Amino acid sequence: MSNKTPMNRRPLSKLLDPKSVAVIGASDDAKRIGGRPLQYLLKGTFSGPVYAVNANRETVQGIPAYKTILDVPGEVDAVIIAVPAAVVIQTVRDCAKKGVGAAVIFTSGFAEQDTQGAEWQSELTQISNKTGIRLLGPNCLGTFNAKTGWLATFTTSIDQYPVQPGPIAIASQSGAFGSHLYTVAAKRGVRCTYWVTTGNEADVELSECIAYYAQSPEVKVIAVYAEGVRNGPGLRDALELAYRNKKPVIFQKVGRSGAGAEAAASHTASLAGSDEIYDALFRQYGVFRVDSIEELLDIALACQAGAMPSGDKIGLLTISGGAGVQMADTAEASGLNVAEMPIEQQKHLKELIPFAGVRNPVDVTAQALNDLTLIKRFMESMMEFGGYDAVVAFFTVVAGSRVISEQLIETLKDIREQYVNAPMILSIVAPDDIVRDYEKAGYTILEDPARAVRAAAALIHFGTSFEKNLAAQAPALPPNVMQAPDKLRGEDECRKILASAGIPMANSELARTAKDAVSIWQGIKVPVALKIVSSDILHKTEIGGVALNLNNANDIENAFNRIIEAGKTHYPDAKIDGVIVSEMITDGVETVLGVINDPIFGPAVMFGLGGVFVEVLSDVTFRLAPFDITEAHRMISEIKGIKMLYGARGAQPSDINSIAEALVNLSVFAHENAEKISSIDINPFMVKPEGKGAAGVDALIIPNGVEVK
Repeated sequence: MSNKTPMNRRPLSKLLDPKSVAVIGASDDAKRIGGRPLQYLLKGTFSGPVYAVNANRETVQGIPAYKTILDVPGEVDAVIIAVPAAVVIQTVRDCAKKGVGAAVIFTSGFAEQDTQGAEWQSELTQISNKTGIRLLGPNCLGTFNAKTGWLATFTTSIDQYPVQPGPIAIASQSGAFGSHLYTVAAKRGVRCTYWVTTGNEADVELSECIAYYAQSPEVKVIAVYAEGVRNGPGLRDALELAYRNKKPVIFQKVGRSGAGAEAAASHTASLAGSDEIYDALFRQYGVFRVDSIEELLDIALACQAGAMPSGDKIGLLTISGGAGVQMADTAEASGLNVAEMPIEQQKHLKELIPFAGVRNPVDVTAQALNDLTLIKRFMESMMEFGGYDAVVAFFTVVAGSRVISEQLIETLKDIREQYVNAPMILSIVAPDDIVRDYEKAGYTILEDPARAVRAAAALIHFGTSFEKNLAAQAPALPPNVMQAPDKLRGEDECRKILASAGIPMANSELARTAKDAVSIWQGIKVPVALKIVSSDILHKTEIGGVALNLNNANDIENAFNRIIEAGKTHYPDAKIDGVIVSEMITDGVETVLGVINDPIFGPAVMFGLGGVFVEVLSDVTFRLAPFDITEAHRMISEIKGIKMLYGARGAQPSDINSIAEALVNLSVFAHENAEKISSIDINPFMVKPEGKGAAGVDALIIPNGVEVK
């Protein structure tokens, strides 16, 4: 794990908002990577001094050229480095000596290439840490600040679509993909103030860019492309900052599949964490994860309007019954509430257009476009009486004509102004100039009605997420808590450790003889289970090391002897501590609690239904540790089988509060022992009916560095 924690993050102002710049390796040829950014800076809107460094020329692109950065007469905030890999290190040393605050390193041939390159990159990191100079790259496509004209990139995208300041900021680990994303965004009318590609991340990494955006008043929406993350705690910190500042983060994290993850790890030498852990992080901080540029830009475009409602009721208005069905299907699949219009209003709307569909979707048919006041009256009714938090309307090519568009915008003007906090997304096919007219009037325009609904769902996701309180500080561990083990221990000791951390465990005791087992059963006074205890035997059931539902002395003695014999037979060299005698808990729902220590993000807590649900359906969810009781309840509510805990088919509701408390305590224990544990399993964790508690039945703690076979 990277040692670059949120606490030692250094400023990025000289990198993203420099006042004076130099291009090292400046070229007279604007087609070369050392020439294109110089041309952008000289012909663009950057107002500060621009210097060219080239040891072989007197002038470059009409300005004086200096042999080294040390020869430049004025102060330099940031430099662009476009020189061969072998001389980059000395160039950066000279920049640090000059007092340069940041360097953008285009040059490739570092950790992404070979061992020598990896050594050079490590040296760059050391220089940055020692001198304080911020380094972007190497092997990156650079950055720009559209507000100031700082264009430190050699992408040709800017030739096609000159930068224009706007509410979006992009951070991408991949230069080529980042350039593609910017180009498609600009083509779609998504305007971007900041754009950064981080490349190999010898110094500046993705989370620092997100944190900078989260604090920038110019940025309203943050779009991110990532292959892997080096600084897990830094990303968590940055996403929390964005959440607290109510800035939507749209995140495309690639590498869901095994093959994809392997490819991501080799590209720009990134590390990839478990995909489930990324999803847990995103859920925790309201991030919206996408799988395509199309979806990312749809949502970014919709976010530009600024309306993100905290309710989930969506109104669907259409001139086509078929499109209405498609929108309704998409809305329900996205978790939105397609609530019907009130009955009285349905009657009223039928009076206006007898053949209209008036429930929701509301189908006004194409006839309504002959009298646009009808659309206004339907829309007014939907907003006032339907109480919809967002509306998606399908008007297709009909509303794309100049005559209709001007009238429709004017007709709906009062409604748009009255319900400014309700997103209104129109599915229209129209020329660019007409689309811009609709956008200026406060509408988001997307051609595909299903995409329009999904964009509305994303806005509602952000609005509802921002309404929730972020988790408070997690509680402290009990004062008498035991430490996590440094080597494998038997179930009995694992139970005691977890119980000391506030995680309830079933009533049990270790028996070393058959007579001990009988005596313990007599004290428990309910049917018991017997399980062999040995740190050398983890898979107890497979060898016959478990006996269940025993309730008389003879059966218990026989089971004890049989279990010990099975252990000796299958594991002759195993150290057997004895047999644990544990109460049988039968009046509860099987769940599973666990911890995995992710190499990037640290401990993450798992919860799900136990038994077949975890083994076959993988019905589990994760959260990064530590967290509070509110987050624990959110976590519990996410599993697909939550109705089992609410009380399915007349069963009593389960004691969900006990699960939440156990999850919180487990998260704190895992966080405090992050350097010691690899994983924890509490399976099953039996949850009794409401008010009667819960208890772990089996427990295993795997210390770090221990390989389990």
